[in-house]
Formats: sequence, C-alpha cells, structure tokens
Amino acid sequence: MHADRTTSGRRGRALRVGLISALVPLSLTLVQCGKAPDPAALAANSQANVQVVAKTNPQQIAGGDTFEDRFPAPQFRERFPSPSESFLQRQMTDFSPKRAIQQQPQPEQAPYKVASLAPQVPYQRPPREDLTTLVSMKSSAFPYFGNNPASDAPFLNISKGDRRGHRSYSGRVYWQDETYSDSRVLVHVPEHFDVRKPGVIVVFFHGNGATLERDVRDRQLVPRQITDSGANAILLAPQMAVDAADSSAGKFWQAGGLKRFMEESANHLARLTGDPNSARAFANMPIVIVGYSGGFLPTAWSLEVGGISDRVRGVVLLDAVYGEMDKFASWIENHRSGFFVSSYTRYTARRDRELMSMLRQKGISVSEDMDGPLRPGSVVFVETGDGITHRDYVTRAWTRDPLKDVLVKMSATPALALTRVASSR
Repeated sequence: MHADRTTSGRRGRALRVGLISALVPLSLTLVQCGKAPDPAALAANSQANVQVVAKTNPQQIAGGDTFEDRFPAPQFRERFPSPSESFLQRQMTDFSPKRAIQQQPQPEQAPYKVASLAPQVPYQRPPREDLTTLVSMKSSAFPYFGNNPASDAPFLNISKGDRRGHRSYSGRVYWQDETYSDSRVLVHVPEHFDVRKPGVIVVFFHGNGATLERDVRDRQLVPRQITDSGANAILLAPQMAVDAADSSAGKFWQAGGLKRFMEESANHLARLTGDPNSARAFANMPIVIVGYSGGFLPTAWSLEVGGISDRVRGVVLLDAVYGEMDKFASWIENHRSGFFVSSYTRYTARRDRELMSMLRQKGISVSEDMDGPLRPGSVVFVETGDGITHRDYVTRAWTRDPLKDVLVKMSATPALALTRVASSR
C-alpha cells in the first residue's frame, strides 16, 4: 500500500513537470502576439530552422537547397501567357511600317495617349491661341518729317529749343516726342486663321484721342470682333497721333504709303505666324480699310495715293465722313468690284448725304440699310438713331459689333474671296 502511494506521488510530480515544460513556451508565444517581430528573434529562429533541417535531412541542405531551388527561374510559358490569356500576342508583322489610317473616336477611350512614329495624313496644324501683339514698323504713320499736303508746309511746324511739334487746326500744339513718335502697329491673328485659305487683312485707323491698347484693343474691342466673326481675317492697326485730338495721316499722306506699309507687314506676319514662306501670300491678300471718326483722313489718302487701291476689297467708315468726299467718291466709281459702307450719326449726317448725292449723280446705286448681303459693288449708307453715341460707335452702330457684322456678311459672298473658317461666337 505504501509502495503504491510512493509510485503514485512520483507519477504526479512527473506530470506536473511535463505540463509546466509545455506551458512555458506557449505563454511566451502568447505574450508576443500583436507586437512587431524582434529582428534578433527572427535571426535566431532562422538559424534554428537551418539546424533542424540539417539534423533531420542532411542531404537536402548539402546538395538540394541551392539558390536555384529556392528561387527557380521563370519558365518560358510563365513569361509569355498563352493566347487565351489577356496579354496581347504580337507577331513580327505587327511591327512592320504601315500607312496611318485616321479612325473615328470610339465612345470609350483609354485615359492615355499612345505615341506613334507613323506619319499623320493629312497634316493637322497644332492648336494655338489668338495672337495679339504690338510690332514696330518703319512704314507706320509716325514718326513723320514730311509736309502736310493741306498746306504744303512742313508737318512739324513749331519748335521750342530742341523740341519740334505740330500746331493742329484747333491751334493746340502737340510735340513730336510725345504724340508723333510711336511707330507701333497692333497685330491680331485669330487662332483659326489659315494662310492657306482665302482671307483678308483689315487695316483699322482709329479715331482721335486713342491708343492701341487702351482703346483699339480694350474699349473698341476690334481684335475680339475679328475673332468672333469667324472670318479668315487678321488685323493691322497703326498707332496714329497718340491720345490727341488730331487726324493727321503721317506717312499715309505720301504716295505709295499704304503699299510700303503692307509690304513690310507681310514679312512681319509671316514671321509671327511661324511660316516664312507665307510672306508672298500676305503680300497679295485683299484688304479692307476701316476708318473710325478721325480715321477718315488716312483712309481717304490711302485710297487716293496709297499705291495699291486695287487690293482694297472694301471700305468701312464708322461715323467718319468729315471731309475728303471727292476721294471716297472716286474710289467707289473706279473700283466696282469692292464694297463701301458708311454708317453715321447726326454729327456726320450732312456730309454723308452729300456723298450719297455725288454718287447718285454718277449713276451709282446706293442702299440705305444693312439688311442684305454685301456684294461686289455694294454701296451702303446707314443712319443710326440718337441713342447711339459717337464714342461707342465701334462696338455699337447699326448693330452691336459692326465690324464683326461686316466680316460675316462679306464671308457669305464667295465673289469677295473671303472664307469663313470658324463658327460665330
């Protein structure tokens, strides 16, 4: 009986020791749960695994567990999936040169573009924005050191020390260095302009008391009207007397003045549009002259002595018939392939009616509304009401944006050789 109790006690102690030995490692493992692995422990465990493998299977570590065994090289079939898989299979013929074929865009396209070495047929011009800039030109209106044709006396008819100036018809003196020294020209090329298509150059003579940026561009909105017309047209607007009550024409008084201006402009336009070979196209492009208010004087002299009146396809006067009616009547009579538009307020009504009478006496038909299309030989006079002010006349005459309206009507007439290449906005 005593022996049995002794044996039983020994067995109990042995069982308790075994349980303790098993639970201690388990408790250590549970303590590590949720914590970042200890690098030292990972290294120790890795070394222990190698030792276990070496003891249990010495041949595997000695001969079979090489780099190639643990990281086998990919098989050919793994690198190049079968045709049934999603990876596109290509043949050598797929990489042979092919003629580019334009396709219609699909409803759903990839969110990326794939570059191609194949030529695009036909050539598409890269998109660009409107170009509006100031360019200095020797042939622009000023500076001018010649005579005033009205008096055949020097234009700069007054001096004070080293300064020279011009006494205007009103008696006010404007100094050459302040008023008559700006040789810049406002150039505007719409984004849609294409020199390869029939087009027109609009030459705009601003009125008194104006500058190119403050008035022609920002107040009169001439560049915007040209762009919004959608016509294949560009703008040249020379600076006349700077911010002065003076209509002097400067170099446009001289014989061949407009011709020299257009020849120099052609080279500038070719360079600005990025195609030096287009200078000849610009040098032969038809011209429309627009004169506002005091711009009547350079307009009239350009038609009379400018040297290229046959290139002038149209004349637009915006409340601008203050004189020189004989020059306008002569151009209309001798250039029946062009058109003439004069829109006026009560300030110029008397002279416009006088010009209408002169033309009718010559047997030239005159229309007094702008409802119809412009055609070669059209002569139109439009009177506007008292609510229309002279200052805002370039943006509001018989209609809003009258220059835009003229170009749209001109574009609708194939005989005037002006292509409308963009939709009106």
